[in-house]
Amino acid sequence: MGGHLRAVKISDSVYWVGAIDWGLREFHGYATSRGSTYNAYLVMSEKPTLIDTVKAPFKDEMMARIASVIPPEKIDTIVSNHAEMDHSGALPAVVAEVKPSRVLASPMGVKALTAHFAPDFEIMPVKSGESVDIGGMTLSFIETRMLHWPDSMFSFLEEEKVLFSQDAFGLHFATSKLFADENDMSVVFHESKKYYANIVMPYAKKVQALLADVAESGLAPDIIASDHGPIWRGEGIATPLKWYAEWASGKPSRKAVVIYDTMWGATAKMAVAVCDGLRDAGVEVAVLPLASFSRSDVATEILGAGAVLVGSPTINNQIFPSLADTLTYIKGLKPANLVGAAFGAYGWSGEAVKQLNGILTDMGVDLVSEGVRAFYTPTAEVLEQCRLLGAETAKRLTAN
Repeated sequence: MGGHLRAVKISDSVYWVGAIDWGLREFHGYATSRGSTYNAYLVMSEKPTLIDTVKAPFKDEMMARIASVIPPEKIDTIVSNHAEMDHSGALPAVVAEVKPSRVLASPMGVKALTAHFAPDFEIMPVKSGESVDIGGMTLSFIETRMLHWPDSMFSFLEEEKVLFSQDAFGLHFATSKLFADENDMSVVFHESKKYYANIVMPYAKKVQALLADVAESGLAPDIIASDHGPIWRGEGIATPLKWYAEWASGKPSRKAVVIYDTMWGATAKMAVAVCDGLRDAGVEVAVLPLASFSRSDVATEILGAGAVLVGSPTINNQIFPSLADTLTYIKGLKPANLVGAAFGAYGWSGEAVKQLNGILTDMGVDLVSEGVRAFYTPTAEVLEQCRLLGAETAKRLTAN
């Protein structure tokens, strides 16, 4: 067939028909420095089936890829594994153009899609354990509620062992190399960790339960085709499963994350001294000045860490705005098993450290001390207190 874009065959009967968003740099608060993909998949059974769609502006790109395989109007079934707009945004327009015989979603997906679009077409619910015939082939379904939306669902093409995992095992990474093993695995690891930290971390217990259920069920995919980033295949599918199991365990490491902002450099000097105390005790340290790092960078570094130390000057009787932003974001991600402390410089009122202690306590962080404050400029004595704060945090890590 003609056309300027092509589908990519990923198994005997499945084609990638998604879109690459090279320019995406922000995803509801998450910095996506490498862009993303919106993956959709065409199953060429006797009843051609489209698994998910794409973000609305990329609808024509997806349709052109479909048209390189079959006329789009031949699609019989559309499955919506996830109602979030980057996967369902094009759904109403696609349904209007294709006129499929059925649209399938989880029961919660039906509710979400109905609320989003008030559609003039029927959406049929499918539940965990159910399967549908798509013309000589079978799709079975596993609801994965709150991984990471209530409507989230896996679809499994039984004959070719392709698991369509929606956002699970995905990563925001724009690449023309559609399989994970074709890419630099250090980049794949970093972006996978960043994705888990910023999207999936609050649902660690559900991840553990899902991995246990998958193992017990004997589900053994040959391909994991997620909705973002490259596709996992062959022996490589063990990689994201191993990563998710490790990240979901919440087991802390001997790593500390120091995050801070500074007005005139005083709090920055304190951060350096805290870092030295940690490093001299043999603790791995990531130091993240918020003028240079995003909130999503902080989340990525905190995943798997054992300690977080937070520094802020006091401004207008409050913590610095960048700290308020970042800590609100991190609190929602529910990192577990952290020890920590606060520090900061002030000029006259000095409330920041006390406020940071309250925020850290609300996050479930086990405070090492009441923190360290510096009046205007940290003296040698105060900097030594900061170094000792790092050393004491290291001891607490050892004890844990």
